[in-house]
Amino acid sequence: MEEKQNKIQTMIGMGLIFFLLYLWMQFSAPPPKTDMPQEQTQSTTTEPAPAPAAAQSAPVSAPAPVPDSIRNALAFAQFGPFAAAAAGTEQTEVLENDLVRITFTNKGGRIKEVFLKKYEKVNTDTAGNDIKSPLRLLEDEKNRLDLELPVNGVAGGRVNTGDLYFTASKSGNTIIFRADAGNGNYFEQSYTLSPDNYKLAYQIGGNGLRNVLSSDQIRINWSNYLDKLERNQTYERTMASVYYKEDGQSADYCNCREDDVASLGEKPVKWFSHSNQFFNTSVIANDFTFRDFTGETKVFTPAEPDLKLLKSSAAIPLNNGTASLTVYSGPNEFDRLYAEGNSLQDVIPFGASFFGAINRWVIHPIFDVLGMFVSNQGIVILMLTLLVKLIVYPLTYRMVLSQAKMAALKPRIDDLKKKFGDDQQAMSMETMKLYSEFKVNPLGGCFPILLQMPIWFALYRFFPAAIEFRQQSFLWAVDLSSYDSIMQLPFELPFGAGNHISLFTLIWVVTTIWYTWYSMKQMDASAMQNNDQMKVMKYMQYTMPVFFMFFFNSFASGLTLYLCFSNILNIGQTVVTKRYLIDNEKIKDQLEANRNKPRKQGGWREKFEQAMKEQQRIQAEKLKEQQRGKNKK
Repeated sequence: MEEKQNKIQTMIGMGLIFFLLYLWMQFSAPPPKTDMPQEQTQSTTTEPAPAPAAAQSAPVSAPAPVPDSIRNALAFAQFGPFAAAAAGTEQTEVLENDLVRITFTNKGGRIKEVFLKKYEKVNTDTAGNDIKSPLRLLEDEKNRLDLELPVNGVAGGRVNTGDLYFTASKSGNTIIFRADAGNGNYFEQSYTLSPDNYKLAYQIGGNGLRNVLSSDQIRINWSNYLDKLERNQTYERTMASVYYKEDGQSADYCNCREDDVASLGEKPVKWFSHSNQFFNTSVIANDFTFRDFTGETKVFTPAEPDLKLLKSSAAIPLNNGTASLTVYSGPNEFDRLYAEGNSLQDVIPFGASFFGAINRWVIHPIFDVLGMFVSNQGIVILMLTLLVKLIVYPLTYRMVLSQAKMAALKPRIDDLKKKFGDDQQAMSMETMKLYSEFKVNPLGGCFPILLQMPIWFALYRFFPAAIEFRQQSFLWAVDLSSYDSIMQLPFELPFGAGNHISLFTLIWVVTTIWYTWYSMKQMDASAMQNNDQMKVMKYMQYTMPVFFMFFFNSFASGLTLYLCFSNILNIGQTVVTKRYLIDNEKIKDQLEANRNKPRKQGGWREKFEQAMKEQQRIQAEKLKEQQRGKNKK
């Protein structure tokens, strides 16, 4: 019923305005021109006659000004009680502390720019040189951060704060923007900057809003064109998105790699955030939850000036005409975001599920502790690598010991090859019997690698997301969160490897191939030659590092540095263990002792042997069937 009355009032108001416009046009219109003679009319259609000199020099009369009454009527039809605030001049105000300077505009009473004092924007020129400039968020002129106010009797039933000029008053580190709504009523936005943080206390309220607004729910609409802030814009583009947290649920985000829209309907949302790779602007509900939230991402091509367009829209319920929010606009510093509560630290793209948890609650705290003693992040990575190697060394020792045992059995395996020749199935069966007899586990060398794989997967997401490594240099790498480059190429490498050469990646490839060769040397080379599957595995171990070279060439140099340290320490541990901690004669004696021990029943070895025997039986039956078929022919 109320909505119907609003429509009727709007129609009546618009009708009166059009009637006033018609009257004004009739009274202010110039007198009609007199008809020209027929001959003159015809001549003008073929060749225009020159105008008299007096007519040529006569000034063109300006259009009649719009009467104030008409202008006011139009403004009232569009803005209702906020008509007086619809005209004005844009002015800016500033709040700042030691970390940030935030510029506000009275046009909409919103944030116009956030300048981060301790960070720099970095792009590269065509020669690969870094170009640094001040880092600003929300700076694009195309950005909008407006509130929709439900107002009776106006076109569309809503007034957008982005169309209003607010009166600003500043006191200390607080700015209040007020839009006059007539008769002592007003709508107000208040911002207070924390003295040692990047956050604003944001209050929405006013006076007499019950007389002005038709509903106790307003709407925030936010369009944010992200700037390109990092050296590696390809990776930056894949990590920027709209994040949001449904109340009582884990944080979620829109698709990072393609255009996407997420609509939550009436589900309560505690915060939403527009996040770059290392920086974010978040809007947090303090004493309420957002409703009807929609987030949207639009991905731009590398040739376009902006990185992405992020959009968010949500309903804000007013409690007694007010709402309390927090706006954070700054770096993705884990401890600072964690202190805000409500899992705001989840805007840092450490990954989801198990690996994200490892990064947040294991790897990041370790880096924090190590960083207390060492300021260079490259040395911190080395210390982390040493710590991991110390933890997994007992398994590394078992791996080397397993290789030594297999090397000790090599003469016996050579005898089996002479006996069975090219019968690979029988050879495999007897080899497994031999391992079982001497209590040797051929898979013993895999455990250290399997244990470290979760750490590798976690670090894959950690280094490009942790702001602690942004623009931190080590040796020739100028930014451990981006690729290192020792040579710029005049062309693009395949598989998205970029137009540069990463030295850390090359070192990792060379050390991986060398370590593979060193490990393979300890195995039965002749068995490799005669077993097709083992041949494939051998070639795969050599070719995989070369393939991954293209992938790691444009990746965060912090990860490739970790992998280089890991390979070098692996080689050192293996060589030292073989030469100084492994006694080959004792191993031979131990193997003979194992052979004489009573064999345990069951276990995986016996099951494997049974499976092999079954395969032999099936293969023998197939051969018999083939022979019978030949005999019949």
